[in-house]
Order: sequence, then C-alpha cells, then structure tokens
Amino acid sequence: MSESGPQSVAPGSFVAGSSVGGASAGGAFAPGRPSAGQALAQTLADGAQKRDRSRNVGALRRLRPFLAAHWGHGVAAFLFLLLSSSATLGMSGAIRLVVDNLTAPGLDPATVNRRFLVVGAVAGVLALATAMRFYFVTALGERVVADLRKAVYAHILTLDPAFFLKTRTGEVLSRLTTDVAIVENLLATSVSVALRNLITLVGALILLVFVSAHLTGLVLLTFPFVLAPLFLFGRRVRRLTTSAQDRFADAVGSAGESLDALETVQAFGRERAAAARFGEAVETAFRAQMRRISTRAVMTAAVIVLVFGGVVGVFWLGVQAGLRGDISWGALFQFAFLSVLAAGSVSTLGETWGDVQKASGAMERVGDLLDARPDVAAPADPVDLPSPPRGEVAFEGVDFAYPGRADRPALRGFSLTVRPGERVALVGPSGAGKSTVFRLLLRFYDPQAGRVLLDGVDIRHADPAQVRARMALVAQESPLFSGSAADNVRFGRAEASDLDVQAALRAAQAEGFLAALPDGAATEVGDRARSLSGGQRQRLAIARALVRQAPVLLLDEATSALDAENEHLVQRALDEAMKGHTTLVIAHRLATVLKADRIVVMDEGRVVEEGTHADLVARNGLYARLAALQFEAA
Repeated sequence: MSESGPQSVAPGSFVAGSSVGGASAGGAFAPGRPSAGQALAQTLADGAQKRDRSRNVGALRRLRPFLAAHWGHGVAAFLFLLLSSSATLGMSGAIRLVVDNLTAPGLDPATVNRRFLVVGAVAGVLALATAMRFYFVTALGERVVADLRKAVYAHILTLDPAFFLKTRTGEVLSRLTTDVAIVENLLATSVSVALRNLITLVGALILLVFVSAHLTGLVLLTFPFVLAPLFLFGRRVRRLTTSAQDRFADAVGSAGESLDALETVQAFGRERAAAARFGEAVETAFRAQMRRISTRAVMTAAVIVLVFGGVVGVFWLGVQAGLRGDISWGALFQFAFLSVLAAGSVSTLGETWGDVQKASGAMERVGDLLDARPDVAAPADPVDLPSPPRGEVAFEGVDFAYPGRADRPALRGFSLTVRPGERVALVGPSGAGKSTVFRLLLRFYDPQAGRVLLDGVDIRHADPAQVRARMALVAQESPLFSGSAADNVRFGRAEASDLDVQAALRAAQAEGFLAALPDGAATEVGDRARSLSGGQRQRLAIARALVRQAPVLLLDEATSALDAENEHLVQRALDEAMKGHTTLVIAHRLATVLKADRIVVMDEGRVVEEGTHADLVARNGLYARLAALQFEAA
C-alpha cells in the first residue's frame, strides 16, 4: 500500500474493539517514518528545556494518587520507620548507661550485665523494626511502580496515530522501562533511606540538646557549611541526570530502529554501521553519565569532609570538657554516638538527594506521556450507533491533511456513499488517498472539513471503540503477535469460541498449513509470527478479521502477500465472507476488483471516476489507462 500519508505503525496503536495493531515497520495505519514513536505534546527539545528550568522535585507529586491507593502499607511502613529510628537513637542511651556504670565507683558486675541486657533488647527491637520497615517500604514501592507501569502503558494505548510522529519507539520504551525503574529505586530504597536518616537526624539533634546544649550549638554551626554543597551542586546534578537519561533514550531508540529492520540491515550489509551508530549513542550517554557521576562525587566528598570534620572538632572539645569533669564519660560517649548518627544522616541525605533529583527528572519524562492527550477521543456524551448495525458508510465533502503537512492535503472535497452490503473498490495511483479513507473511517484522525458517517452518525460524535467494533480490517502488512495461531485469530474478538476460530481459519484457507504444524492452531508462532511465511501470516490476519463478524469489512491489498494459488483460494474465501457485509477494497492489482459492485477511481485525494469495470474502460479515462498498463503487461 502506498499512500500520500506516512506509513509506519506505532507501538500499541491498536485499541479495544479494533483489529488494527502492531509495531512492525511498514504497517498500514499509523503515520510517521518506519519504527517511529509518538510525538509528545511538546517536542522533545521543548521538554528538555522545561526540565532544565525546573528547580524543584515537584514532578514526584504525580506519585501521590498511586501512594494513596495503598495507604495501609504506607502507614505500616511509616510506623516501623519511626520504631526503627527510635531504636537506633535509643541505642545511644543504652550505651551511656553501660559507660556510666563502668566508670562509676564500686563497679557491680550484676548491674553491668543488666545494662548489657538493655543494649541487647534495644538491638532486638531495632532488628525487628528494620526488617518490617524494609518489607513494607519495599512492598509499597514495588506496588506503586507496578501500578505506574500499568497506568502509563494503558495511557499510551489510548493515544492516536497523530501522537506517534516525532519521538522514536525507543524513546517511549525508555520512559516506560528505564525511567520507571529509576522511580522504582527511589520508592523501594531511597525514600526509606532518606526518611530514616531524616528522622534520625531530627531525633539525634533533640537528644544532643539534652546531653549538652553547648556542644550541640557548635555542631549546628557546621550545618550551613554542610548544606552549601547540596544547593551548589544539586541543581547541576539534576540537569546532568536528565541529560544522561535523554542520551540513553537516544541509544535505545537507535537500537530499536535497527532491530525492527534487522533483516534489511543484514541484507544491505550494514551491521557494522548500525553497531557503530548504536555505539556512538551509547558513548554519548556514557559521557553524560560520567559528567553526572563526577559532579555528584565532588558533592558527596565535600559533604563528608565538612560533616565529619565538624564532628571531630566538636568531639575534641567534648573530650576536653570530660577531662575537666564538666560532662560524664557516658554522656560524652552518647554525644559522640549521636553526633556520628547525625553526621552520617546528613551525609546519606546528601547522597539520596541526588537519587530524588534523578527520580524527579525521570518522573517528568514519564509525566510527559501521562499528560499527552489524543486528538481523537470519545466525546463527553457519545452518540450510540444504531442497532442492529446496517453497515452504511458515507464521506461528505471531506478535506484532510496529515499533521505537519497542511500544504499537502491527502483528501480534497472527497465524497463517497457506500450502501449496506455493497462491495466498493478504491483504485488509483500511489498517493491518491485510498488508505487515508480507511484511516478516517477507523477514526485514527478527524477531517479538517466535512463529515464521515457510519450508519448515519457522524463518527466524531460516537465512541471510537464502538465505531471500530463495527469494522474488520485486513491490511497489506497486518502485524501479528507472539502466542499461538489461535490466539492471533482470537485477537479479533476475545470472546470468540473455538468453533468460531476454526470457522474463521477454514474460511481464510489457513487450516491446511496449520494442520502441518506440531500443535495445529495451538502452535506458538514466535515473535510477530516470524516462524510463518508471509502468505501464512496474511491468512491468519484474514481469519482475525473474519472472526470479528463485523458489518463493515476493510481490505487493503489483503491478498498482496500471497502467491497465485493461495491468492485464488483466499480470494474465493473473501468472496464468501463479503456476502452480507459492506466491503471497501483497496487494490493496485485491478484483476482483484473486477467483481466489485462499484469501482471508485481516486487521484490526488478526489473521486475522478466511478462505475463498473466495463463502464470505466469504455470511458477511456484514468482507470482505462491503469487497466491497459496492467493487463497488457500481464
């Protein structure tokens, strides 16, 4: 099929109630270049600029509804977080009791044993609380991320083909996998670490005041010097993180394009060039990551030096106070223990802040997908299509140009009415707009002018899923999926019975080759059914359309992948299947449309002729010239 509109199929572009799907390059109905991904509401460059201007981690607020859905796990995680942090701080008090007892006059071994029992009890509580904290925090993080992945993918499947223009498939997959994995690391690990250290820091500071307000004041004086690197380097780390994620997405996109067309790459001997291209993208991503790592390493080193330098200085002053008798040795040990906890907490918070920023950048990228809205969507109050369906199709003065191609309209004032049960063939030169007619009828796009009617209802006022449920499509290259042959047929109608599947396979002349497979229709056909020949895949696609039992049948070069013998068999099956159905047929080989009730000849987006084969040949117009070229060549 060659059309004025672009030609590739976006991943997951099928929707419920449609037989159209697929991610294979050269598919029929999603516009763009081969292996194209979807265009975001803004261009990728605009999104990158937006992220560069961000100064906070507000993108993480998008996680609130996912977290709220599992508030019970969240409450349990927070309670055990408080308990484990309290046990950690309580350990300082238990150590103080031991030290004060050891340094007191008249040492009593029994008292020492009891003090150590207290230390053991606190350690036991700490172990149990930490284990439960880990369980609930990790479980909550995994649950939220699973829900996020499902929500993002489900949203991607609702986007129309116009959305799949500027961003490559690898970019979309990178956001769905890599970026969500970064968020997963934040929720399952970094958040727990950050909250634990924040609670520990606050609790340690409070206890430090009670132990020695004077020494605590000296510790607090070091905090501005510790926080400075976080603010100085933090923003740059976040920018570099976003840049590194974008470069990695570029590498994934490069790999995806080559793998989607692996046979073409190998046929032209371009393996080294493709590997070099991917290698260059990986190196670019690596250099971006190294810039981020270097900046974060400097930030971490600065924080650690300032934190522990300050703690050592203050502890030295504490030792001097202990020698003068101004503070007990137990209190000094407690102060030292709490100071180390506080210092370690600040240091860890500095590191986890980098994780928070990285996750914020990732969540912004995921948010771009969640914010995207299809141009084609169900209206707020959709009009129901008549029941029972009649299968009447009409185009009234339709003007349409693909996004970004306003100066090259695919249809110009196009009008056509197809009566219920009528068999109409669309013919014409490449770029005439034939496949665009199918795209508009399936409501992958809306026309800029005019109306498309199904059973008398403007399809813009109906639910797209209901519109597509009344149609069955067999495209020139209909993508199939992993699973069994029967699974691929049942993709057309999930509730189809085994008898329905068998009937569809029989009608599509697919029973013969399936019988030769190890498990018949239950045989796994592999990724995109690549274990089957082109003709076998096409017959499964025809069976998938037939099992829908839809009133409108759309055939776009449906037999083009078959040899002469199979084409004759399938054409005979289609002749039977078309009885009682409204059928639109796109064909370049005119011999396949001779039995059509009416042939509509298109050129430059308009209807230029229509009639039967004999009538059109007699007129000596465009159809007669096309017929002369084909039949004389034959």
